[in-house]
Amino acid sequence: MAGRRLRILYVMDPLSRVLVDKDTTFAFMLAGQQRGHEQHTCGIEDLSIEGTVPHARVRFAEVRRAADHYTLGEERTLPLTWFDVVFMRKDPPFDLGYFFATHVLGLVDPRVTFVLNDPRGLREANEKLYALRFPDLVPESLVSADPARLKAFMEQLGGEMIVKPLDGCGGAGVFHLHRADRNVNALLELVTANGTRLVMGQRYLAAARAGDKRVIVLDGEPLGAILRIPREDEHRGNIHVGGRVERAAVDARDRAICRRLAPQLAADGLWFVGLDVIGGLVTEINVTSPTGVQEIDRLDGVCLEARVLDFVEARAARLDRAAAPA
Repeated sequence: MAGRRLRILYVMDPLSRVLVDKDTTFAFMLAGQQRGHEQHTCGIEDLSIEGTVPHARVRFAEVRRAADHYTLGEERTLPLTWFDVVFMRKDPPFDLGYFFATHVLGLVDPRVTFVLNDPRGLREANEKLYALRFPDLVPESLVSADPARLKAFMEQLGGEMIVKPLDGCGGAGVFHLHRADRNVNALLELVTANGTRLVMGQRYLAAARAGDKRVIVLDGEPLGAILRIPREDEHRGNIHVGGRVERAAVDARDRAICRRLAPQLAADGLWFVGLDVIGGLVTEINVTSPTGVQEIDRLDGVCLEARVLDFVEARAARLDRAAAPA
């Protein structure tokens, strides 16, 4: 380890549910442990505020690539500023629990503790809607709760579109609609909860059959990419629903997209994100718990988690830890 030993907290789902060969947070933890950092975990339900000071019930964690892949220490309650770095890595969905957790993390003094990603940015950047800030990068889109309006939009697009919930993840609730399908009206009623829930309608991109590219971005720079290719009987390429993973190069279009996004990502403190790119267009900007690092590592023979830890260590070196509790 080049610098001092850091205290790192991962706010995440239970380690018992982690898939050691797929989970990006697990890769971060392995890398941090190899560098000698002191690492702890907690869930969002373990966060609290005492007076005005954010705390967490935490447990020291050791991890390893084995069937018995972790060991936890005794539970302790500590102020969040006891840590040099807090990784907010709770998996979606972004629900009220997640929302309130970002408020707790938002009370952490950024001069003392580095939180990745910034909780204010996490609140601002809905993974479906955030991309609409960049109209030159996204497919034609409509956000509405009105089934009739969504159906009319589908006709404008030529009779087919993708429709997806704004709070979904892992491909859940995503439909590929066609005008010839007699289920269209019922599906639009279903996804909008009979006209009461906003959803996104978006042009269907035929390039999706060749793969949905996940580009991992750190501090505005693309680190690597994979293609997630849907099964023949699926329109979704998500690994969670059976998408096949293949190697993909970061190309000139990916770099141009990142240059376009980088200033806004930096302004919002969104240091580590995952872009979903189909046919050169951005369909989502994943900020809550982007994945794909281990897949890229295996296919490209790299170690992206080391790049992330280098970045985190450099940010931690700028902190004023004199104000932190002992």
